[in-house]
Amino acid sequence: MIQVPEVFLEGILPAIILSVAGIVTMVVGLFIRKGAATVGGIISAAAVLLAFYANAPLRALDKPAFASLISLDGYTWFFNILILIALGMTILTSLRYLADEGMDLYEYFVLLLFAGAGMMFMVSGNHLLTIFIGLETLSISVYVLTGVLSRSPRSSEAALKYLILGAFSSGLFLYGAALLYGASGSLGLPGLAKYFQSGSFTMMGGVGMGLLLVGFAFKVAAVPFHMWTPDVYEGAPSPITGFMSVGVKAVAFAAFARVFFESLNALQVNWTNILWVLAVLTMILGNLAALVQDNIKRMLAYSSIAHAGYILVGMIAGTAAGISGILYYLLAYTFTNLGAFGIVTLVGRKGEANVYLDDYRGLGKAHPALALAMSIFLFSLAGIPPTAGFVGKFTIFSAAIKSGYIWLVIIGVLTSAASVFYYFRVVMKMYMESPDVEPDGIRFSPSMSMALVISVVIVLYIGIFPTTYLNLASESVKTLF
Repeated sequence: MIQVPEVFLEGILPAIILSVAGIVTMVVGLFIRKGAATVGGIISAAAVLLAFYANAPLRALDKPAFASLISLDGYTWFFNILILIALGMTILTSLRYLADEGMDLYEYFVLLLFAGAGMMFMVSGNHLLTIFIGLETLSISVYVLTGVLSRSPRSSEAALKYLILGAFSSGLFLYGAALLYGASGSLGLPGLAKYFQSGSFTMMGGVGMGLLLVGFAFKVAAVPFHMWTPDVYEGAPSPITGFMSVGVKAVAFAAFARVFFESLNALQVNWTNILWVLAVLTMILGNLAALVQDNIKRMLAYSSIAHAGYILVGMIAGTAAGISGILYYLLAYTFTNLGAFGIVTLVGRKGEANVYLDDYRGLGKAHPALALAMSIFLFSLAGIPPTAGFVGKFTIFSAAIKSGYIWLVIIGVLTSAASVFYYFRVVMKMYMESPDVEPDGIRFSPSMSMALVISVVIVLYIGIFPTTYLNLASESVKTLF
C-alpha cells in the first residue's frame, strides 16, 4: 500500500490567503481607472487581518507537512505574526506615501502580498529547496518594489544593485545546498542532521555549510556582506526600506537559525567561531559608519547592520535562551524600525526631499507629538529603558554571558553605547536647534497616524511588561532544541 503523506492545508492557510489576495488585487486593479492603489490597500489590509486569524492554529502544532517540506510549529507561528505585522504596518504607511507621490499603483500591494507569502514559506521551510523558493519569491517582489519610483535615478540604481547582489547571494545559497546534497544525499533538514550527527564530515559538506552561511550573511546584511544595504535603503521608497529592514531581516534570521540549529547543530563549534568574527565586525563597522552619516536613511541602514550583529550574538550563544532572545528582539525591532521609517516617510514629503538630519531641526517645536514618537523609537534602537529595545539587548547579552562569551558581550555593550551618539544627534536637532520644518509641511493621514500610534504603544508596552512576550518567544523555539 502506498502511504500518502499528511497534508495540512490549514497550516499554510495564511500564505494561501495572501497569495489569493494578491491575485484578486491584480485582477480588480485592471478594471479600476482611478483609486486602484486605495482599493489594493484595502484588500491587502483585509487579507492581513484574515491571515492573522488563520495563523492561530499553528501555535498548537509541532509536525512536518507536505512530505516534510515544511514545518508547522510554534516557531513558524511566531514568525508568521512578525511577517503579518510588517505587512500591515507597511500597508498603513504606504497609502499616504503613494498618494503624496501621485502613484496609483495597485501592483505595489500585489508585490507586498506575494513577498509576504514567500516569507511564510521561507520561515516554515523544512527543506532547503522550500526555503530557496520562499527566498526567491520574496526577493523578486522586493527587487521590483525597491525600484518602484521609476522617476528617481536613486531608486532605479538601488533596485539594480539589490538585484545583482541579491542574485549573487541566492546563487551562493543554492550552490551550498547542492554541495550539501552531494555530501549527504539529502536536502531535507532532518536528513542533513542525521548525516552530520553520524560523524560524517567531508570537505564537500564543509564548503556547502560555508556557502550557506555566506548566503544567509548577505540576506541579514552582516559584515563583510553588507555592501548593498546603505545604497538600497537610501534609494528605495521609505515604506519599503522599513519593510526590508524588519521583514526581510526577520525571515532571513528565522531560516538561518532553523537550518543551522536543526540540521547543522553537530557542526556548531565550527560555524560559531565564524559567526563570532562576523558579529564583532558587524557591530563595530555598523556603528562606526553610522556615526558619520548625514542622510537619515543611510544612518538607519548602518544602524540596521549593527543590529544584525547584536542578533548574531544570540545565535552564537547557541541556547534556547539565545534564540528566544532573538525572537523577542525581532518583535521589538519590527515595531521600532517601522515606526522610525514611518516618520522618515512623513518628514521626507513628496519626492523624499527631506532625508537629511538637518531637515529634522526644530521638529520638536513644529510637531511635538511626531518628535516625541521619533525620540521613543531612537531610544529603543539605542537600547535605553523602558523601551522594548533595552529588553531585547539585555536578553540576548544575558544568554551570551551564560554561554561564556564575555568578551563578545563587552564589545556589544561598547558598540551599543557608541550608537547613542548618532541616535541622539537626531534628538538634539529636533529639540535643541532652530525650527526648520514648517508647521504645515507635514500632512498626516488616518492610516499613517494609526501606524505610528500602534508602534509607540507597543514599543513602550512590551518594554515595560515584557514577560508575556518573552514567554511566547521561549515557547516558540522549543522545536529547535
